[in-house]
Amino acid sequence: MKKLNFIALLCLACSITCPAQNNQLILREDNIETVIASMTIEEKVTLLVGGPGDLVPGAAGYTREIARLGIPMTVLADGPAGLRIQPKREGTDQTFYCTGFPTSTLLASSWDPELVETVTTAMGNEVLEYGVDVLLAPGMNLHRNPLCGRNFEYYSEDPLLSGKMAAAYIRGVQKNGVGTSAKHFAANNQETNRLENDARVSNRALRELYLKNFEIAVKEGKPWTVMSSYNKLNGEYTQQKHGLLTTVLRDEWGFDGIVMTDWGVKDGTVKSAKAGNDLMEPGRQVEIDRILAAVNEGTISQEELDRNVRRMLQYIVKTPHFRGYKFSNKPDLKAHAVVARKAAEESIILLRNEDNTLPLKGSEKVALYGLTSVDFVGIGTGSGEVNTKHIVNMQEAMTAAGFTLDESLVEYYRACFATQTATEKMEGSAIDKRHRPEPTISAKAIERQAQHNDVAVVVIGRIAGEGADRAVKDDFELTSIERELLQNISMSYHKELKQVVVVLNIVGVIETASWKHMVDAIVLPWAPGQEGANAVADILKGKVNPSGKLPMTFPINYMDILTSYTFPYNWEMTKGRKGERKNVDYTQYYEGIDVGYRHFQSDPDVEVSYPFGYGLSYTTFAYGKPSVKATADGIKATVTVTNTGKVTGREIVELYVAAPSGGLKKPSRELKAFAKTKLLAPGESETLTMKITAYELASFNDEHSAWETAAGTYQVLFGASVTDIRAKASFRLSKSQSWEVNDVLGTIQITE
Repeated sequence: MKKLNFIALLCLACSITCPAQNNQLILREDNIETVIASMTIEEKVTLLVGGPGDLVPGAAGYTREIARLGIPMTVLADGPAGLRIQPKREGTDQTFYCTGFPTSTLLASSWDPELVETVTTAMGNEVLEYGVDVLLAPGMNLHRNPLCGRNFEYYSEDPLLSGKMAAAYIRGVQKNGVGTSAKHFAANNQETNRLENDARVSNRALRELYLKNFEIAVKEGKPWTVMSSYNKLNGEYTQQKHGLLTTVLRDEWGFDGIVMTDWGVKDGTVKSAKAGNDLMEPGRQVEIDRILAAVNEGTISQEELDRNVRRMLQYIVKTPHFRGYKFSNKPDLKAHAVVARKAAEESIILLRNEDNTLPLKGSEKVALYGLTSVDFVGIGTGSGEVNTKHIVNMQEAMTAAGFTLDESLVEYYRACFATQTATEKMEGSAIDKRHRPEPTISAKAIERQAQHNDVAVVVIGRIAGEGADRAVKDDFELTSIERELLQNISMSYHKELKQVVVVLNIVGVIETASWKHMVDAIVLPWAPGQEGANAVADILKGKVNPSGKLPMTFPINYMDILTSYTFPYNWEMTKGRKGERKNVDYTQYYEGIDVGYRHFQSDPDVEVSYPFGYGLSYTTFAYGKPSVKATADGIKATVTVTNTGKVTGREIVELYVAAPSGGLKKPSRELKAFAKTKLLAPGESETLTMKITAYELASFNDEHSAWETAAGTYQVLFGASVTDIRAKASFRLSKSQSWEVNDVLGTIQITE
């Protein structure tokens, strides 16, 4: 009897203690430390290395599940112009298409963080409803050179504009309870030898340019994750650089998420883990073996291992998969298409409009030229592409907008496109839109077309993407066929007193100075997403007044750009002994901070085709007398903008600051703030207010490893572009200020 009583008491005790004990082993938000203590070394290590998965076909990668602890697998998928997953799956007729939103360069052309946040809120909903936990975006490397193959995934040549756009992007996506991954951290500014290139950059250029946009995005957007880049930075792989990933990113900027590698395996897995790279993607067994051996040998301490595991668990408990979210696989793609179209409309740039050629009446018979009129570039290629159901082309958009198209040209370009794609399929090659030749049209045929049409619209296309940079010949520059086509069209249509409009459906900057005088209007939609052609048609018809402005400079010649001398614009540069190839295996950033408009504004002898911040409107704006007042930590600048024209529109005010002379050599002016008006009716005004802190005014002093804001008088320039200053004011700082930081990025001699 006593024995039975003992067993009963034992069972009663178990009924009380066992569930509690089991609960401690199941991950919750409030028991991460307990779970870490319960994990085996092997479990901890596997959590730091990605692995295979099939939860969402087409997803880029996964984190590993530990079922006994209730740690789920999480899903990572590509961006940034929309979610990239497989659109069709075996065993179901359901489709899983995603919305192709405007590319980052076009979104930056809006100069409107609120618009970007609206776009990415819709984008993040697709991430959530398709069962993905992290969107591998935004891409935010600077446009150091116009030929970088992935520039369409990035925002601008300016770090402030890039950082503000990226922060808005992050906030929008993460409103949905899913994460982002700001990439590629850092100085990953070329695709040629992108896995091994050593970017040799001064600390000043790093701090002021190539890290500043990430700093803004991290502090203002608070991304769940950051992706370290493939390349080296001053002799050390970024994913293995403790000073970059821990000292700067975490200690200085306060980042509290996880850092993951870009997709690949490098030898220094252990060094990466110690540096603060928490997750190796896509993950290989050899990486698990390396970390496990390092822990057993003491190369990685238990504290370092637990630190990385802790960050991973803190990330996991935020994810939809941890929360058990029942995703629908049915986001509202129709509603998101509307968002994509609106975003393109608000971002498209009008570069030229002689004699008010645009807007058109809408009743014209249009001769639509160019293979890109049917083969429209909505997004670039590579991991930044999106599997959309359909990308509207210019033929479809112009017809839907009510224009009458020359049917002979429509059929001609459709036939050319069909022939080219059929040939590619027959040869078994992947469709490569980069090398599709522009069909020729005889001068006599163009003369006849000019007699029977009211206006010519010429669509010039360029596409690029991950894995390769663009070229100067036949890419940055027009091809001989394109140039001859423009010449013949301009000559024939102008002879008939009819206008010529060019649509630049391009992923990056091209040369315009040698031919822009031949045409009457130029519209720049970049790669505007699946609905972008509709937005272009709305601009042409005047349904929408363009309000976008350039986020980078258009040079007259490629070699006018300082960075061109150290960029691999010619494949001949890749020849030579591996490891020693200049601009391929290593790149000297000898231009320092003289990138983009900073260079052109500091060298008045070099003219540009279109300056940074430039963009026209169908109306005009006047700037009132500005005001600049001191605040507790900086200044507050205000200016009133009035629509002085006859068309409702929006204006972007760009605030540049010229620092006092003396001390560090500085650019003649730098963008420090910007604001965009609401839609202003003719005669309507709005007062815009912009704030700048003393820290945001600072320049970086390499010698002192400190940000420094000098005392003296600062000029504040209110511009419609970097060269079109509409109002000026000034303020004086009586005392200099400085903010010391750690000198941990590696010092290297930069030589020409």
